[in-house]
Amino acid sequence: MPGFTTPALAAAVCNAGGLGSIGCATLPTAAIREQVAAVRQATNRPFNLNFFVHAPPAAAPEATARVRARLAPYFAEFGLGSVPEPSEPFRSFDEDRLDLVLELRPRVVSFHFGLPSMAAVRRIKEAGCAIMSSATTVAEARSLEAGGADVVIAQGFEAGGHRGSFSDSPGAGMVGTMALVPQIVDAVRVPVIAAGGIADGRGIAAAFALGASGAQLGTAFLGCPEAAVPPLYRARLRAGTDDATEVTRAFTGRPARAIRNRFVAEMADAEALDFPLQASLAGPLWQVADETARAQLMPVWAGQAVALVRELPAGQLVERLAAETQLILERPGRPT
Repeated sequence: MPGFTTPALAAAVCNAGGLGSIGCATLPTAAIREQVAAVRQATNRPFNLNFFVHAPPAAAPEATARVRARLAPYFAEFGLGSVPEPSEPFRSFDEDRLDLVLELRPRVVSFHFGLPSMAAVRRIKEAGCAIMSSATTVAEARSLEAGGADVVIAQGFEAGGHRGSFSDSPGAGMVGTMALVPQIVDAVRVPVIAAGGIADGRGIAAAFALGASGAQLGTAFLGCPEAAVPPLYRARLRAGTDDATEVTRAFTGRPARAIRNRFVAEMADAEALDFPLQASLAGPLWQVADETARAQLMPVWAGQAVALVRELPAGQLVERLAAETQLILERPGRPT
């Protein structure tokens, strides 16, 4: 969850017995180094650094002109001037980031949209880091295992934010957690982490019942005071319901689940540039001064379990989740 995770959030999760994470995809190198230092001051437990591994984007002039023209009425409506030319607001995992990982040596490094090169994977593992990455199909899970992943995250369709898909399969990113997790568990030899639509002990217990070795929660932690979530974003989360979210490419160019708003609805069938170029075009709309308008234009990443978000300190939330899960797993007569 780049932009929303903080050292305080990661450390609180770690100290409560979970694996806290820092979303590094959009952070400059210096900021990553500072946040890791802050986490290490607050906890001596393992933590995770997460990176995006996406292919370099390409933008044909014709496609760029069409997308800019499609966005121009929004820019005119809010007095933002011309739609900017596309640029890369953040980069994929590269040699500089690899060198940073080898310097910082977190216990866990996770990736979204696949894995880096075999050479990079080998060097990260030689540095003593465990590697995780997200799969949205069985084929992707097998590819991750073959590529050196120590753990596969089975990301179901319910998950908030970007699909972790990295294949061209028509079904990539479209399989629900309940169906995906047991199939991936059966297909690979490495541990599997369930993700997508899990926000309480019931979901975690279900993940274990499906054969997962653990659960990954994202949206559930956006309600924590330690998360870097602006007030307007928090208000949208509080208003979220079980049918409030939708998968869209309109914000960044990749399918991602966000709370439905005007921009999502009006751009449902619109063309989008390659990830992350689309974000450089749409990004100015996320900063308009009027809060009511901004809420209808900005991405509010959230999973389908957004209605289950609880506003608790992160450590308390982890403890509550563990207690809820344990209570279910210890019920008399529970199948084993």
